[in-house]
Amino acid sequence: MSQSNVVFAANRSTTREDLFTRAEEISADLSARAGELDRDGRPPIGEIVKLKNAGLLNALHDVKTGGGGLDWVDGLRLVRILARGESSVGQLLGYHYVNSQYINWAFDEARAQALSSETVAKSLYWGAAVNPRDPGLVLTRRGNGYVLNGRKSFSTAAHVSDYINANAALDDKIAGFAVPTNRPGYKANDDWDNFGQRLSDSGSVEFHDFPVYEDDFVAAPAPADEAPPVLSTFNTPLIQLVFVNFYLGTAEGALNAAVDYVRTTTRPWVTSNAARAADDPYILERVGEFTAAVKASAALADVAAAVVQKGLSKGRAVTARERGEAAAEAYAAKVHATHVSLDVTSRVFELMGARATAEKYRFDRFWRNVRTHTLHDPVFYKAKEVGDFVLNGRIPDVSLYS
Repeated sequence: MSQSNVVFAANRSTTREDLFTRAEEISADLSARAGELDRDGRPPIGEIVKLKNAGLLNALHDVKTGGGGLDWVDGLRLVRILARGESSVGQLLGYHYVNSQYINWAFDEARAQALSSETVAKSLYWGAAVNPRDPGLVLTRRGNGYVLNGRKSFSTAAHVSDYINANAALDDKIAGFAVPTNRPGYKANDDWDNFGQRLSDSGSVEFHDFPVYEDDFVAAPAPADEAPPVLSTFNTPLIQLVFVNFYLGTAEGALNAAVDYVRTTTRPWVTSNAARAADDPYILERVGEFTAAVKASAALADVAAAVVQKGLSKGRAVTARERGEAAAEAYAAKVHATHVSLDVTSRVFELMGARATAEKYRFDRFWRNVRTHTLHDPVFYKAKEVGDFVLNGRIPDVSLYS
């Protein structure tokens, strides 16, 4: 189901201004169609093609290869913008950024450059099949290579991925590799039926004698308890910041929708002495409180992104301590964004009134989306990690969750 064969608009300008303008345009279009998209819940194949045509998939790649050259602060802002229109599309853009940039941190320089150049030239979308709580995949030797077999219960962007990062058991070791999904033996299933993030294409995937070669390996297979290179572990704080930003984008989208509804539809309460709902003092107070909370959380997210970017810019010289300090900043932003997004997306109904709960609006999608994804990993463990860092100076243990 890969999109590698889709024709996309090549050689479009990738200036920062153009990328942000296109992101805003796509977000506005998504917002207008979000209720229908949520109702259908299909893999967002057309939406991914639009991201390709806009050059947004290549925004973080080096300008020398035709990318936009943006840093992570800007890249995560793009995620936030897309999520205002449709949360799942923001999630998918962020996942692609982390998965496509991971090759620069994990592969040797020559292989990383070759994959990056191919990614930009073909505007490839990168997904992953690495859920550590769902091992499932096994590599076995066959001929001059290997075959991959097994099933992953969740694989975001299962249908729309052109390339995926994956890991699997090989004898008594773990092998990490990057492979195109158009090889025989890859199957994406239509079994994502959760009540939120319905466009995230997060169903199960299966591998049936899927060919894997030595060149696909990120590094030599290693024991499961062997510490990976520090640089390669930045994928975790960055994916957590992706979460932060599409949660906040979803909250911004919910607040925007509520404000528009209040202006156009909500009737003033009978004892408010207001001629229109937009002048009701309690509605004004809540809009102010929600706006302040979202803006504060977004500012915290940008600060955290800058700290992680600073650590990442040190390349292979970055230390475990520096990585841990950056991760703690990201996780503080995660705690705050989780609480703010859940609060705002559930309470905007207080602004709009009872009629806004009608199914035709599907305003509940904002809450359903953040409620679904904020369960990805327990936020109280993130708060514990931040607390342990502040109180005891302990950096978070390295894993695909922390």
